[in-house]
Amino acid sequence: MGDFNLALVIVAIVVCVLVFLFNVYLLVNFQHPDDANQAYFPKFVVVLGLSVAAISILMLPADVANRQACRHAIYNGACNLTLPMRELWLAIYILDAVLVFFVIPFAMFYYEGDQDKTVGKRIKSALMWVVTTAIVCALVLGILYGLIGKVDFTVRHLSSGTTSFPSSWGFSRSQQCIGSGTHQCSAYSASASSEATWTMQATFPEYVVALATIVGSVLFTIFGGVGIACLPLGLIFSFIRRPKAVITRSQYIKEATELGKKARELKKAADALHQEERSGSKGRKWRKNVKAVEKELLLLEEDVKALEEMYPQGEKAETTWAMTVLGYLAKLVLGIIGLVVSVAWVAHIVIYLLIKPPLSPFLNEVFIKLDDIWGLLGTVAFAFFCFYLLLAVIAGALMLGLRLVFITIHPMKWGATLMNSFLFNVGLILLCSISVIQFCATAFAYYAQATAAQEIFGHTLQSLRGIKYLYKYNVFQIAFVVLAGLTLVYYAAFGWRRKKPSGRFQLSP
Repeated sequence: MGDFNLALVIVAIVVCVLVFLFNVYLLVNFQHPDDANQAYFPKFVVVLGLSVAAISILMLPADVANRQACRHAIYNGACNLTLPMRELWLAIYILDAVLVFFVIPFAMFYYEGDQDKTVGKRIKSALMWVVTTAIVCALVLGILYGLIGKVDFTVRHLSSGTTSFPSSWGFSRSQQCIGSGTHQCSAYSASASSEATWTMQATFPEYVVALATIVGSVLFTIFGGVGIACLPLGLIFSFIRRPKAVITRSQYIKEATELGKKARELKKAADALHQEERSGSKGRKWRKNVKAVEKELLLLEEDVKALEEMYPQGEKAETTWAMTVLGYLAKLVLGIIGLVVSVAWVAHIVIYLLIKPPLSPFLNEVFIKLDDIWGLLGTVAFAFFCFYLLLAVIAGALMLGLRLVFITIHPMKWGATLMNSFLFNVGLILLCSISVIQFCATAFAYYAQATAAQEIFGHTLQSLRGIKYLYKYNVFQIAFVVLAGLTLVYYAAFGWRRKKPSGRFQLSP
């Protein structure tokens, strides 16, 4: 079979199966009891979406391994039987875009539809929204592709004369070509006027991936920039704000009574909003009040959990308190590890991407040296850094959702996650996963050089007309670092405080 990397194919199949089984495990353990034995279509979409997101992240290390399988090839065509990574990249990201913009919205509209309506009416309502979205997206994509769907490559025309072979070879940094004295290759002596622009039409799949990457890059820059700081700092400050000792029974009764009052107020507000929904008055104020109730409810649940931690009950109260203490110690350890990874990420962006020429390959060299120690060690570390960015996106989205009105809160809770929250987070992960891959392909260009991913997300994407300037001037990287710095300042000033529910909750008139 020539140089066909059979081992890589077997590993890829095994990893895909393991990813699918792990996502099924997550779904079963995170789902809300109300969704048990129902909502099968949203559950299928959740498992499929999570699998596509995880596989897309793992494809970049696989792309690197696929490239390394050809390093001993004697001639250029010896590796034609390796994995077709370019086609796999385009297929996985077209599927990603279809899931994000069509399948997941349909599943959410259907799941959140009025339960009093029949199944047919709920499907019809969801299809109307999705078909409208599809028509708008198709028109926008078609117009943009027809007008500016071109790639502009900057090329340099070189020409060189011939010279007779010398009797001895003496290449060095000062003399890199055949000849002596001032003789140099044309690549070093060509004038700026020899540069020209080579324009060609991008393929439609590549253009779809490029536009999806731009949309994802905006969200990734905002959520990821905030999350890269708040993910470790949130764990560390959670340890700082931990309950220091068990409270008395009288204190517990007093706090529980106050939380009970707030719970009754929220229930009245939720009932009022449900009545408005049934009457059909779902305007901007209604949506604003719904998000406000969701925010207060989430904070109330956190207060109830904190109260239970401070006053453990039952026969194993002492064991429960000991596990609480160990849990906060684990958060501290994870927070410190995450802080090291976050600092490494930000430092790498500044050193390798923002400073021209780069001061050092930094993490690229770390991965290469880890590969020298053990073949897959660098690949595992590389995949970990990519996954860490996805976790940062989720952490940033949750933090901004608690503080900004226009972002819907969809927290993931063990054993208490509704399918609409699942679908929202899966859509966010899928949309940002494209940008995470592009970001990693750029940040680790030295480690991932000559891969299909770098060709798609590097040369083609960064040369697309109308889009290339965002990458030429490092707009996303600069915004990412700035938001990380602002989040660090925020935590330094307010991180030690814990957000409390309002004393008396009222709906906006």
